[in-house]
Amino acid sequence: MQHQKHHFDLSEDITYLNGAYMAPQLKSVTEVGLSSVVKKSKPNEILPEDFFTQKEILKQRFATLVDAPDYKNMAIIPSVSYGIANAANNVTIQKGSEIILVDEQFPSNVYIWREIAQKHDAFITIIKPPLDFKNRGAIWNQNILNAITEKTAVVAMCNVHWADGTLFDLKTIRAKTKTVDASLIIDGTQSIGALPFSIAEIQPDALICGGYKWMLGPYSIGMAYYSDAFNDGTPIEHNWMSRYNSEDFSKLTQYEDRYQEKAARYSVGESSNFVLTPMLIRAIEQLIEWSPAAIQEYCKTISASAIQKLRDLGCFIEDDLHRAHHLFGIYFPEHMDVEKLNAKLKQENIIVSFRGNAMRVSPNVYNDTADFDRLIHQFN
Repeated sequence: MQHQKHHFDLSEDITYLNGAYMAPQLKSVTEVGLSSVVKKSKPNEILPEDFFTQKEILKQRFATLVDAPDYKNMAIIPSVSYGIANAANNVTIQKGSEIILVDEQFPSNVYIWREIAQKHDAFITIIKPPLDFKNRGAIWNQNILNAITEKTAVVAMCNVHWADGTLFDLKTIRAKTKTVDASLIIDGTQSIGALPFSIAEIQPDALICGGYKWMLGPYSIGMAYYSDAFNDGTPIEHNWMSRYNSEDFSKLTQYEDRYQEKAARYSVGESSNFVLTPMLIRAIEQLIEWSPAAIQEYCKTISASAIQKLRDLGCFIEDDLHRAHHLFGIYFPEHMDVEKLNAKLKQENIIVSFRGNAMRVSPNVYNDTADFDRLIHQFN
């Protein structure tokens, strides 16, 4: 795969290594958004069927992206917190049971579990990484596996840690949760789109994704997968579109207790959003064309030399087997002046993030080896 800078509108004056913060928008997605805004100025051209056709296409495209057998298990959400809340409010939590979280998860996959634990008199166990960097990723994964016991009701975690890119072995973790009948709820916001993921293989109970990072879509829209275990659940919102036969506008006041099939009940109201929905469709179609596997390999290729040089300088970057290649954290040796480095990066318009104790670097297909050469040069 070659770099795809021509598909984006990034300024030549910056080196953008911060896709984990927010992805730059594809030019084609911007074009769809602009034309969709104009379309709304002519409401007579928006037909009743238009409330449903695009959202079904979006579900189908997302199902393809994450290798899900049935697109009807997909829901359209406005945010990760919304999608996680739908899952959290429909899993079985008994008094005294346990909810397992990974240390320093993004808040959207933490706050709701605190509330659920308090509501059901359950407790939260947080699995921290080892203090020693040696075999850090492998040990962290093993600690998660060891923590899953008969008292575990839910494991709520990410695929890739948002702060430093640590990769979690979800397939093995899922196998362990099944032995104790625990749910696995995944926040895939920092992985879906840039890292291969298979619903069919991992079989999570839920997968929740914001759309504006690695899915290259607009802000305020995302996607969720809910397994058949949620088919009879109660959504956090009761909108008319989620109800049975809502396509028939002439019968909307014949109020329905029944919902649309499978996960449709969990979609946000106005999920046929005539601007954001077609934009995310276009973004996911581009990702399918490129493929997450190719994106991951590309990010590995362009960053490999720089990562080795950083390690030679005494920086810690997780072992390649236990981290993502589109997002990784750099932990600095004590002698390195991080504030001075940060100032140099800002001066040179090299855009990264600092999360926790790590500098987070998150490339994508709009980057190339020259971007990493510029980054490494700042360490001299």
